[in-house]
Amino acid sequence: MCGVTGSCTRRSAQGDASIDCDNMGPIMHKKTVSLMYPSVAVDEFGNRGFWTMIYNQGFEIRVSGRSYFAFSLYEKSGKTVISKCDKTLTGWSRDVTVRNWACYRAQKKTAVPPKTHTLASTNQDNNLYRYNRDFVNSINAKQNSWVAGVYPEYERMTLGDHLRRAGGRVSTMMVGARAAPSTFFSRIRSAATPETWDWRSVEGVNFVSPVRNQGNCGSCYAFASMAGLEARMRILTNNTDTPVFSPQDIVGCSKLSQGCEGGFPYLIAGRYAQDVGVVLEQCSPYEGKDDVCRTKTQCARHYTAYYRYVGGYFGGCNEEEMKLALVKGGPLVVGLEVYNDFLHYKGGVYHHTGLMDRFNPLELTNHAVLLVGYGEDALTGEKYWTVKNSWGEDWGEGGYFRILRGQDECAIESMAVEVVPIP
Repeated sequence: MCGVTGSCTRRSAQGDASIDCDNMGPIMHKKTVSLMYPSVAVDEFGNRGFWTMIYNQGFEIRVSGRSYFAFSLYEKSGKTVISKCDKTLTGWSRDVTVRNWACYRAQKKTAVPPKTHTLASTNQDNNLYRYNRDFVNSINAKQNSWVAGVYPEYERMTLGDHLRRAGGRVSTMMVGARAAPSTFFSRIRSAATPETWDWRSVEGVNFVSPVRNQGNCGSCYAFASMAGLEARMRILTNNTDTPVFSPQDIVGCSKLSQGCEGGFPYLIAGRYAQDVGVVLEQCSPYEGKDDVCRTKTQCARHYTAYYRYVGGYFGGCNEEEMKLALVKGGPLVVGLEVYNDFLHYKGGVYHHTGLMDRFNPLELTNHAVLLVGYGEDALTGEKYWTVKNSWGEDWGEGGYFRILRGQDECAIESMAVEVVPIP
């Protein structure tokens, strides 16, 4: 890895985002960059820039007029994944104008021992899901903040379908993030925000696009990313431009994601939308599969001007920073750790009950959704976030759910992403 202190090597520039980095070619340049806590990058000439982790899967550096991104190196054998965190796969380097491109690899000067992660068995993936009614009843008996119920269509889905729908196989390695401690200054700034907020009704105007259904593909990261861009485009143009962007273009075409097995909103709503651009739904209608890229080449691309993790970098997010970013700029793409009980949510202010469905144990995943507002429940007094899901309008509260706010419930306050599209 190119951090704490490391060296980056890259081949000569090629021109645009279509550069083929599968075969890197000869090394033309070398660069040394020191990555300092929490987000400062300094090159060998003393030029200061920025860096952030992309969860635990890679990192991005911006320094000396160039931006670098690569996934961390890993090897997979069966259910075993060996992460070699001191090296990267071949990634992409380009200048800040997004014109001058190169391929690059990075390596940390001091070696780091590899880490091993064992994926859960996929032997059960093709088994049909079956409800345990006792589990649903026990959820409702244990608490009165939210109501659990039965969705009959679940029993037409396999366990693998549920896994993909809740984030995908890749997201099973993306749990454990936590919100940053609040600071005195963030609490002061946050105190000036309204007591309640909802982008679906700002002085009676709705700036959020309709709820969609991702189906049985692990494309939540694409739906949440496109929903975030759609909402912020509506806000920037006062609803004169109400686009619906294509998640299928992401699932089928982006090299920054893993198709129906998951992905990262920071890379999609942010880097992909800035580097390559997104297209309207009609240019690549949703299929819910990632076998091939079918986006119409004549379609116009729409771009992101700016993107960041709320709090400035991965690990800097918390409730106060999220409230400020939400009210000031628009809806935020957030991650949510999905437990078994969440699948049964019907309404109320969700929190994980700690109960486990032993009949159909589903692996803990990280699901991407869109944060649109916050408030306080009139009956229970609980503070909550209002969140748009991508499981259709018949799920939850019209396709939305509310979740406990201020306690980093299910890690929802740990890694929010905000983007600024170009109208």
